[in-house]
Formats: sequence, structure tokens, C-alpha cells
Amino acid sequence: MKPDVVSPSVRLPQPEEIPDREKEDAMGAYLMMFASLAIGIPIPLANLIASVIYFFVNRKNGTFVAFHALQALLTHVPVVLLNAGVVGWLVGILVVPPHNNFGPAFFWYLFFVVLVNIAYIVWSIVALVHARKGRFFYMPLVGRMCFARYYGPKAQSSRELRSWENRPPEGF
Repeated sequence: MKPDVVSPSVRLPQPEEIPDREKEDAMGAYLMMFASLAIGIPIPLANLIASVIYFFVNRKNGTFVAFHALQALLTHVPVVLLNAGVVGWLVGILVVPPHNNFGPAFFWYLFFVVLVNIAYIVWSIVALVHARKGRFFYMPLVGRMCFARYYGPKAQSSRELRSWENRPPEGF
């Protein structure tokens, strides 16, 4: 299937149809990776908490915002876990004697985590620029899942089921 061909049952909003507020909210989801730096505490878990809060607060602002907020959250989880692993390993080395157990395994893990963080920052900046322009950007591993969640066939049918019509009680 060509990348520009979309299922006929799914109509994606075009950039000019998305309000600026939704574009800004979608862009903000990717900025949550810097949340702990903004408050001055470089703790990996603070970023994850900020991403979770941002997702639950802003997911009702539209499917475009919900898509980007979920994608940002799901890509943030493994990065935070890897960063927490480095912090935990470092604390373990510094607390448990002898305090000089910085072996090659630690440095290889640290190197891997730094590469993952660089890739995550680059992808997040690209995704945030696309979101600000009203475009979709699909992150590796989670992009398709987030798309299916908010724009797939099941999402379309659940939107139709959620429509509510006020009616008088039966018999009137």
C-alpha cells in the first residue's frame, strides 16, 4: 500500500481544518520530555508523570490532540525506564561498597541510553514541528497503534455509538 493511500472509511483532518489551539495542544505533548528540566529537577519519573497528566487532561480536546498526546506518552515510557535504570544503577554503585564498581557493562548501558535519548529528542522535535503544522508524524513502534486508536475503523464505530440523542421518555 502506498503511504499516501488511506482507507476510504477514514477521513483525516487536513492541516487547514485543524484549529490552531489543537495544533498547539498537540505540540505541547512532545514538550513534556522537558518538564523536569523546567522545574529544575532532573528526575526521569517527573517527565513521565507530566506526560500522563498532559494526556489525561488534553485527550478530550480533539482526536488530533489525543493522537499526539498518546503517541508522546507511549514513546516516553521506554525512555524514562532506561533513564531510571541509569539513575538506579548509579545510586547502587555509590551506595553499596566498594564505590568504584564502574565496569564496562555500566558504560555500555550508559552509551546505549544516551543514543536512545538523542534519537528520542530528534524524533520528538520532528513530531512537534509536524503537530504544530497540523500534520501527522508516526513515531517508530507506536505510531500505527496510536493512529488505529483514534482514527482506525474501531474508533470510527465507537464514535458513532457514543452519539447521544435526547428523547422524551417512552409513551409520550
